[in-house]
Amino acid sequence: MDWFEALVLGLVQGLTEYLPVSSSGHLAIGAYLFGLNGEENLAFTIAVHVATVLSTIVILWKEIVWLFQDFFKFKWNEGTRYVVNILISMIPVAIVGFFFKDRVEEIFGSGLLVVGICLLVTATLLAFSYWAKPRQRENISPLHAFVIGIAQAVAVLPGLSRSGSTIATGLLLGNKKEKLAQFSFLMVIPPILGEALLDVKDMAEVGVSSAMAGLPPLSLAIGFIAAFVSGCLACKWMIDIVKKGKLIWFALYCVIVGSLAIVFSQI
Repeated sequence: MDWFEALVLGLVQGLTEYLPVSSSGHLAIGAYLFGLNGEENLAFTIAVHVATVLSTIVILWKEIVWLFQDFFKFKWNEGTRYVVNILISMIPVAIVGFFFKDRVEEIFGSGLLVVGICLLVTATLLAFSYWAKPRQRENISPLHAFVIGIAQAVAVLPGLSRSGSTIATGLLLGNKKEKLAQFSFLMVIPPILGEALLDVKDMAEVGVSSAMAGLPPLSLAIGFIAAFVSGCLACKWMIDIVKKGKLIWFALYCVIVGSLAIVFSQI
């Protein structure tokens, strides 16, 4: 992987992790276009995932500090309730990560057809959330947190957007869009870190030299910086987009890219 490929893939990871268009699907498409094997550089995968988490922390640092302050008062308050909802939302994705990781990795290697189909599913979810007008609820309940967590767990499939699935599900449940994007981005921090830790475990098993094969340090650094900067921009941008309710344009984008992926998978 040369520096330009690392730059493009880092930008793609940072932008599409937050925009509802699927980072995994776009990385699969990018790897296809560059002729890369998506699994051959574990170190790069770890770097861009960590960069994505850091971008979330930078943009939402005030909310994260507030959560820690409230939680460590060891009283039942708004911040503690918020943290409990995040922990509840992690249950489904933790089950998938611990018990179905190998199966999910097999799906990731199944080509562009799955990516294209899942992008069309993402478009459908975004369209439904745009046109549906459920009764608005003031706060995200534990039950809704769990259902949104299920959406996040299903979104491990390449092409099914994590942010798109969680935000669309929350909107369909009637949660206020002003609070939903922030919750969606905060709840994704633990799973991304967990995914990175599992990748570190895999890297330790295969050896650092094997994990870094074909990945110069410069490319690794460029990919990390690109993912961090684009992640910061996308995180802030997406919060504003959700507040304005403009997700339908991303649905149209997913239809176009998903259809193209399906066509190219048959060539």
